[in-house]
Amino acid sequence: MKRAYHRSLRRYARLFSVQLRTSFTLAVQYRFDFFIEGVLALLWLGITLVPLMVVFARRATVAGWSYPEALVVVGMFSVLKAVLDGAITPSLNHVVDGIRKGTLDFILLKPADAQFLVSTARFDPWRILDLFGSIAIVVYALRRLHHIPSALETLAGCALFSVAILLIYSLWILVVSLSFRVVKVDNLSYLFMSIFDAGRWPIHVFKGALRVLFTVVFPLALMTTYPAQALLGHLSLAHALLAGAGGLLFAGCARWIWQRSLHAYTSASS
Repeated sequence: MKRAYHRSLRRYARLFSVQLRTSFTLAVQYRFDFFIEGVLALLWLGITLVPLMVVFARRATVAGWSYPEALVVVGMFSVLKAVLDGAITPSLNHVVDGIRKGTLDFILLKPADAQFLVSTARFDPWRILDLFGSIAIVVYALRRLHHIPSALETLAGCALFSVAILLIYSLWILVVSLSFRVVKVDNLSYLFMSIFDAGRWPIHVFKGALRVLFTVVFPLALMTTYPAQALLGHLSLAHALLAGAGGLLFAGCARWIWQRSLHAYTSASS
């Protein structure tokens, strides 16, 4: 049993490597476009900071957060957006097109897990510049705070950020699962991205129903604020464990809904 598990793990690691190399090869076929996209990525990263700079230009703190502390949240948001735009959105947009055109059948016929194949079908390698730039923002903010996260804080921050990636991936899987029934989900994906944009702000900025919405229904707090608080040493163990458990439960529900949707799928080509 253990040997079979390791063999399966190695097999999927090789599949992932092949998918990644293919995406990189496609991306560098047009080198000038590759360069331009990288420059635009850095430009948009700079624009992301503008709202925060405007707000803190006249105020020392907002909802109990200083400018450097809020900058950690923005950095986490930008890192997550780089992962979303570079590794999640391209693949899952591709599968939505496959459902619409009937080409998803070719993936379903392959002897591997369909969710894995569709989730690793496409990558945008130039988003790595976004990733490095976003990490630089977090490092700069921590230096301004004169705060070096302890080993435990770093571990908690990385763990909660992994949960954040799992959450945003699971939300996209739910959107894709919906496309099995309604086919065209473009407007829903635009709504998803518009709501996600609020994640650049600490969750304490929002009050009442909005805070509940961004913590429980669309868990932005778990995606950006909680990992930032963990790095800063401001997150309790109870909140960290609750966030981790909630993320895993949400991912499990998304997997179940994907499998149910897949079983109900009838090819558009048939």
